[in-house]
Amino acid sequence: MSDNQSILSIAKRTIEIESRAIANLVNFLDDEFAEAVRFILTCKGRVVVSGVGKSAIIASKIVATLNSTGTPAIFMHAADAIHGDLGTVQENDVVVCISKSGNTPEIKALIPLIKLAKNKLIGITGNTDSILAKQADFTLNAYVDKEACPNNLAPTTSTAAQLALGDALAISLLELRGFSSADFAKFHPGGSLGKKLYLRVSDIVALNQKPQVDIDSSVREVIVEISEKMLGVTAVMEHGQVAGVVTDGDIRRMLNKYDNINGLTARDIMTLNPKSVPSDTLAVKALELLQEKEISQLLVLDGEKYEGVVHIHNLINEGIL
Repeated sequence: MSDNQSILSIAKRTIEIESRAIANLVNFLDDEFAEAVRFILTCKGRVVVSGVGKSAIIASKIVATLNSTGTPAIFMHAADAIHGDLGTVQENDVVVCISKSGNTPEIKALIPLIKLAKNKLIGITGNTDSILAKQADFTLNAYVDKEACPNNLAPTTSTAAQLALGDALAISLLELRGFSSADFAKFHPGGSLGKKLYLRVSDIVALNQKPQVDIDSSVREVIVEISEKMLGVTAVMEHGQVAGVVTDGDIRRMLNKYDNINGLTARDIMTLNPKSVPSDTLAVKALELLQEKEISQLLVLDGEKYEGVVHIHNLINEGIL
């Protein structure tokens, strides 16, 4: 076996072990999971997620997922909690403790403090005989047969299982809340993801120049307008309405068709029925139309009023493509 084959074999084995363990979690989902979801849904406080070691890292990721999908959450390291950070937990909060063994010293010390404060406790553990499982109000079984680590030591499969259960919690809550893509956009305003959810063509057109010529404009005027506005197209207007467009391609076709262009006007060379979108169209939808029609520009209209042009380069620059 070559070195590359050996590496790929290890990688495939790791993914296969973890994928089987995650798939097996389906068999552990029960009414207790559903009740935990319902309790979080009606909880007036936040979800405080805690753990130590690798489980703490998973806890941080679960917190991020919950926050981004409409469930207020905060991370609290279990070790820090018993050394002053327990004040993070407020009266109406629910606490989620993550631990493979369910018997780590920090978790064992934290549990009675949570119970004393009368906060509900959700345990995510692979050991249903552990203190965490027995003391929790809701226990989510994250049992795995073995770690992907050949020594069965490094947390790998177990943390993947914890993460999968956290995602199952978050998505269950998302769907029960009716959390929409519009809601998602509120929490993701930055980057290409946010732009796909909220950026509209009107936002882009406002930054572009607005190429337009009269239907009786000369070919020279048309070429100058296309060149100056740098969008590869100009709208052709008649009585305040869009009558057509002239694109770079139309200019090339004109030069191939006519030996003498003197006397030609926009009316003679324009393309009728140009593709357009309403100004409130999401930019990502405009991109889909550009790709479907295999064109580079779309006119943008507010009702019948011409607002400008959106070019595929605008969408590339915005990170939509």
